[in-house]
This record gives sequence, C-alpha cells and structure tokens, in this order.
Amino acid sequence: MDAIINGKIIIGNELETDKVILFEDKIINIIPSYESSKYSIDKFIDANNNYVSPGFIDIHTHGAMGHDIMDGDYTGLKAISESFVAHGVTGFLATTMTMNWDRIERALSTIAKAMAETPGSKVLGCHLEGPFISSKNAGAQNPMFIQTPNFDLLEKYQEFIKVVTIAPELANAEHFIKKCINNKIVISLGHSCGTYEDAMKAIANGARSITHTFNAMTPLKHREPGIVGAAMCSTEVYCELIADNIHVHPVVQRILLQTKGIDRMILVTDSMRASGMGNGRYELGGQSVVVENNSARLENGTLAGSVLTLDSALRNFRINTGIGIVDAVKTVTTNPAKLLGMEDSIGRIEIGRNSDLVIFDEKFSIVDTFVNGALRYTAETINKM
Repeated sequence: MDAIINGKIIIGNELETDKVILFEDKIINIIPSYESSKYSIDKFIDANNNYVSPGFIDIHTHGAMGHDIMDGDYTGLKAISESFVAHGVTGFLATTMTMNWDRIERALSTIAKAMAETPGSKVLGCHLEGPFISSKNAGAQNPMFIQTPNFDLLEKYQEFIKVVTIAPELANAEHFIKKCINNKIVISLGHSCGTYEDAMKAIANGARSITHTFNAMTPLKHREPGIVGAAMCSTEVYCELIADNIHVHPVVQRILLQTKGIDRMILVTDSMRASGMGNGRYELGGQSVVVENNSARLENGTLAGSVLTLDSALRNFRINTGIGIVDAVKTVTTNPAKLLGMEDSIGRIEIGRNSDLVIFDEKFSIVDTFVNGALRYTAETINKM
C-alpha cells in the first residue's frame, strides 16, 4: 500500500490540506495526516504542497506523437496512450473519423484490443465522430464517406462505443438516437446544419452532449438559435469545449461557462497526430494538414483538430474564465465521468474508486500521474521520499 502525503487534495468540491490518500490499484482510505503512522505503508509519495486530483479524462482525441486512431495500428495507439500520462490524462476515448467503413472497423478492432491493456493512459472506449454527420458541415472530415445513420453498423461494437457524434437533422436520426440510448451509448450533437428545433428534439430523445461546441454547427443568431442556442438553453446536455484559444475565443469561453455552469462543461483536446510533434505537414482522415503557430488546418484553411494537450486546456480555461482550480478540474474529471456513466470508478477521489490520480502545480504542470495505482509518469525534477 502506498500513500500520497503533503498534498492539496481535491475531494468533490473541497480542497483538503491535511489528509493522506492510501491506495493500491484502488483508493483504500483517505485519512487525517496524523493517523498515517497506524498503517503499514510501503511507499510515501510527497506531493510537496501541490494539488492532487482525480486523473484527467479526454473524451475526444484523435491522436498524438505522429499517430492517429484511424491508422488502426496497435503500436501507435499504445504510443498515444503512453504520451497522454505526461499531461495528466489517465483515461481517454479513442476518437474515430469519417472514412470508409472498413477503415473505421479496423480502428474499432484496435481500440477493443487496447482497452484490455494500460501501457499509459487507459483506453476507456471509442468516440465515433462520424460518419453520421452533415456533408454541409463536415469540417475537416471527408464528406465522401458520410453515411445515413445505421445502428446495424454498430451492433457488434456497441460494448465499447461510448459516444457517437451525429447531425440530428439527418434521415433516420431519431430512430438511431433512440437505439443508441437504449444500448447505453451517449449521443453527442455536432457536425450539423440542424436547427434549434432539430437539436431540442434530439435532446428530448436522449442526446446529452454537444461535440466541440461552436465548431462545425449552426451558430446562435437572434432569430435562429441553432444548435449553439440549444446547447446553451438545455440544462441536460454537456458542452465539449476546445480551449486552445483558436477554436473558440476566450470571451466566448467565458460566455459559455456563464450560460451552462461548471457542472455541464467538458474540456477536450480534439488532438490529432501532430500533437507533441511541432510544425509541419501531417495527415488527418486522408487529408493533408498544415500545422503552424499551434494551429492545425486543411489546405483550404479549415481547422483540422488541434495540437492541444489537456493540461494546457485547463491552464487556458482557468486564465480565460478566472475560475478556481477545484472548479476547473471538474471539466476533465467529474463531468466526463458522469457523462460516460463511469462515475462509480473514475472521476473522483473516493474510497473504492480506481487509483487514477494526478499531482500538478498552480499552472497545471504535471508532477506525477498514477493509473490504477501504478506510477506512469513523473516529472524529472521531483524528489521522492
């Protein structure tokens, strides 16, 4: 049994400064510091007055370090997983793109295999972003491979497809949404030209998330509220947000927070293979992407995912909105865990939950990352007891 000491521990809405976390693969106990001598502890991890929080969860990421989920390459997916722990991510949804169905199936098979192992950050399942989207608002996805929503395609993969992005205005969308909800798959609205009414109908049928809010969807207008209007109006849906200050202006990030409240915000990276790699030319969904000045774009200038990391997203969002660290952390821990229905095992520091833990400083620089109690990343400068 190991113990984390001398940390500012985020437990729910509280910041505990005189507690010790006892853990193996799961959290065994959370005790007052003065009681630690009563326990047989193998190793002490000194947090050095840094923050200790649940591990971060990214529900929308396509890749990093030169690898993409759509490569369908197990070695590449492991490399993505191993890179994420340096940014505090202990679990993520491997996110697919709109390509031919054979390529998507290959990616799905690789994701299923990777879920059985935890080389770094855990693969929690798949976010299927496309092919059930609008050809008129495809963003960086290839409209050539867009399909009508068809649940039969998902049938044999439904156990590990956790989220599906869909344009709610498409033919058969209502039936498809209901089938997904009945099979415990989260519906997220995005890449859509749908109206406010289309979105609200989908929400009434069980949709509970908005994919990269503001991007690739009908905007908020005073006579046509669009999907953004539905996102802001509905108290039930969570809003994904890419807080790289490129996809969404900092002022609009503040407006969304004021509208939705912190408990319905989820920060995501939407990162692609160039994340962690620097400027240059890359590929996304079979299309050429140019990365420069921290921005990834198709040749025509369309934004093509991001090179964002989740710790940077937190840093940006906190600066942009002025919220405290405890609230900021909810956007990458408690909130995504609740959306995915995984709050019994991840997303909170609580006895019996998985020991997915991250230690970081005031600027969200990562010190240590633990996955199922195993130390998967440690900063080189940290001194251990």
